Amino acid sequence: MSRKLFWKLCLLFAAGIVALFYCIHQLAIDTEEGMSLLAEAHRQELLQWGRQAETFYRASEFDQLKTWLQALQIHEQSEAAVVEHKIRLVQGRQLDPDRYTGFNLGRSIDWKIHLYFDRNPVMELPFQGGGASLLIVLPDRMRPGRHWQTTRIFLLIILPMLMLAVLAIRLYCYIMQPLRQLQQATRAFARGDYSVRISPELSRRKDEFSELSKTFDQMAERIGKQLVAQRQLIADLSHELRTPLTRLDIALEFVKKENERALQPCDTTIILRVERESKNIRRLVDDALSLAWLENENPVSRDEQIDLVDLCDVIVEDARFEFTGKQVLCRLPANAPLKNSNHRAVGQALENILRNALRYTAKGGSVELDLSLNKQQAVYILKVKDRGPGVDAALLETIFQPFFRIDKSRSSQNDSFGLGLALARRQLAVVGASVYAENRDGGGLSMTLVLPVS
Repeated sequence: MSRKLFWKLCLLFAAGIVALFYCIHQLAIDTEEGMSLLAEAHRQELLQWGRQAETFYRASEFDQLKTWLQALQIHEQSEAAVVEHKIRLVQGRQLDPDRYTGFNLGRSIDWKIHLYFDRNPVMELPFQGGGASLLIVLPDRMRPGRHWQTTRIFLLIILPMLMLAVLAIRLYCYIMQPLRQLQQATRAFARGDYSVRISPELSRRKDEFSELSKTFDQMAERIGKQLVAQRQLIADLSHELRTPLTRLDIALEFVKKENERALQPCDTTIILRVERESKNIRRLVDDALSLAWLENENPVSRDEQIDLVDLCDVIVEDARFEFTGKQVLCRLPANAPLKNSNHRAVGQALENILRNALRYTAKGGSVELDLSLNKQQAVYILKVKDRGPGVDAALLETIFQPFFRIDKSRSSQNDSFGLGLALARRQLAVVGASVYAENRDGGGLSMTLVLPVS
């Protein structure tokens, strides 16, 4: 397997992190430099103070200068002074006077202010005529970089987190895009669209996802062919099995009529046995084909509005007629409307469950049918309870598997093939309902159907 995606991610990570550190470093330097300079308004104000001090100094109005300096110090809560520049030669030869220019007693207003020092610097405003300067400790209100610590936290912590989040989102989108395509294709395949393919969309990537798409398409093609062949097999089996069964029924009817017209009718036990087995085989074929269709197609049919009470009445009436000597005790409300349902699916499922309960109920026994509404969950709860032998707790879920029978307790009838409960669960799934089993106190089994109101 190629590792193109691996190298792409490595390159993206490496380039992204290097670019991240470089950008943050450069941005921090530029921001710190910009925040270290005095604001233009404060620079003009300092220059104005320098000109005012120079005016008093040039006019030799030292008393007024002193008063003005005191007022300035009180107003700005700072220290200020006018200092003359005097250089005294100690030893050596007197140099050119131009050599003595540029000596600084404080910081120029054009210089940067250190953001990490606690004390404010002394600012120097040299007089235009030279020889003296106004020195003033920079007032707190003029100190640049007041929000530098907050800005620094943003630059060194928050901004990298945001940039890494953007990088993570970019990686997530890059990886999730083919995964979403694969998910959509899988869902379409599950809905029965066996022609779905994803190679054309992902083949341009030339990485592991491209190889995965090819593998998926190969799997989809193979499984699709198998399912189509299985459907065709079921259709052919349905036709091939029903045809000889129909012929067998016709032959039995002919034999029965001939036996009735015979002068010495033969024993009909064998005929009745063959007729019974023929009916069982026909029912087995119908149930098996119905179960196979539900398993393969996963249909959803919720296009009817039915009354669950009326449906129960019809099914119970038929069950009482078929299972004479056994009672069905019903506790039903006046009505139970079901929206977005299907009478055939619900009716066949309930009939299978009720027949199963009556089949394993002793002669003279009874089966209880209780229907109630759970308003909180917006579902109807229908319970079918018998007093049969029950089921081992470990097998309460297994009994819904096709062709599963419990020989010792619930398979005494030879015409039971273990398809009734499996078919009932899948029929209820068609309308969004469910069924589960639980043992009753005192013996017996309770089948609970949960049907959504709408």
